[in-house]
Amino acid sequence: MIDLGLDIYRIIGREADRMGVDAYAVGGVVRDYFLQRPCTDIDVVCIGHDDGGEVHIGIELAKAVSAAVGGSKVSVFKTFGTASFRYSPKDPTETDRIRILSDDSVREYELEFVGARRESYSHDSRKPVVENGTLEDDQRRRDFTVNALAVCLNEGRYGELMDPFGGIRDLNEGILRTPLDPDITFSDDPLRMMRAVRFASQLGFRIADDTFEAISRNAERIKIVSAERITTELNKIMLSPQPSLGLKLLQKCGLMQLILPEISALQGIETVDGRGHKDIFYHTMQVLDNVSLTPQPPLLGREGEPDGNNSPILEGEGAGVRPLWLRWAALLHDVGKPGVKRYDSKQGWTFHGHEAKGAHMVKRIFKRLCLPLGAEERYVEKLVMLHMRPIVLSEEEVTDSAVRRLLFEAGDDIDDLMLLCNADITSKNPDKVRRHKANFELVKRKLVELEERDRIRNFQPPVSGQDIMETFGIGPCREIGTIKDAIKDAILDGQIPNERDAAWQMMLRIAKDLGLQPVNQ
Repeated sequence: MIDLGLDIYRIIGREADRMGVDAYAVGGVVRDYFLQRPCTDIDVVCIGHDDGGEVHIGIELAKAVSAAVGGSKVSVFKTFGTASFRYSPKDPTETDRIRILSDDSVREYELEFVGARRESYSHDSRKPVVENGTLEDDQRRRDFTVNALAVCLNEGRYGELMDPFGGIRDLNEGILRTPLDPDITFSDDPLRMMRAVRFASQLGFRIADDTFEAISRNAERIKIVSAERITTELNKIMLSPQPSLGLKLLQKCGLMQLILPEISALQGIETVDGRGHKDIFYHTMQVLDNVSLTPQPPLLGREGEPDGNNSPILEGEGAGVRPLWLRWAALLHDVGKPGVKRYDSKQGWTFHGHEAKGAHMVKRIFKRLCLPLGAEERYVEKLVMLHMRPIVLSEEEVTDSAVRRLLFEAGDDIDDLMLLCNADITSKNPDKVRRHKANFELVKRKLVELEERDRIRNFQPPVSGQDIMETFGIGPCREIGTIKDAIKDAILDGQIPNERDAAWQMMLRIAKDLGLQPVNQ
């Protein structure tokens, strides 16, 4: 007998028995039971008889179970015959025998109920025509055998496993394959191709050869799937423990060319006069994994917080918003290189200005993928634009002025920028890596020293535009910007301290050169 570990399953079985309905936990929650993974989404399939479709047994069972556990609000979707509600166990000592949740302080589950069904598809849509069906019909329509497992919840058969397609065997072997002919599975619902790659990336599973070949054959079908749905799966791949596993699969099967052609274009090595450059695609994959897998304590923390309160250390899938966008910055950091690549007989291959080119491309990529265009996009754009600055500093004399400017431009994102730049050191020459990393450590020490001394990060010139207008009796004009920029540059270059008195005296000198006089003289 399989005990899924929560009292809610017994409650579902009891209510199903009362209604004369068979109920099964299916899909991810059963798969993750065997994998000992966290899972808070519980899918329940119901089998019974209705009166010509007027009564949906999944909806009725959801309402009955909700009432039994305290009357949680039920969301009903009659068109699809589904209903769902959130459930939090009231007894905080309830034993979670398989640790469905990795954090015992979080105990909320999303339960979805649906009647068993079979589906058919038209060629130009991934929305199925749904009919009542048997349990095996319902299992057959699922994407992979490991997601087609079902466990009976009725009292008389509680814990009985239904596995008609060898899902347990595939779980044990770490293989993803489809219950049906994979060409049918992926042609019917092309999003399943993205899900195959996502599960392979998250779980470290291998996609069966015939299944992967079917993905390659049907890759063009992804065009009928909305950008939002594709991006949801893409973000889950990005947040998997080693995202390069999934992204390399997308590239190999041809999906990358269709959803992120800018990344696909990074692959390949061009050779002239026997001199080639490194493969930018595989370099990018290594940088992304470095960012995702290598913890690094913060240099400075966030502005106004004690050091360490906003560490950029990544925790893997579901770690939060900033780790996702930091990974996107790593993925896109060299995206501008193909557009600026040049061969010089003396220098070899050059990519001058690729950071500016790449930063310019970020918004277009985000817009096409329906990624957020607010602070998240600006953050990625900034890191792509600045990612060469610490590297260049580490190769040259590390001046206080250059470090101040880096602090000023990076602001609160300096920790993430330094993590990205450290991850970008991927040379196969160990001496070169040691030299770069030693110089990089010098840059980091300078950053900490100068910020502690000069407080440059996110600073505003000590003299404001309002100060200038009131002192000289002028309105908004170009001269105000000229004065403020000169003061800012003088502070960043170390010519004057970041103090009001020094800035005020400089304001008076520059204003005099511009023909401005204080109104009180």
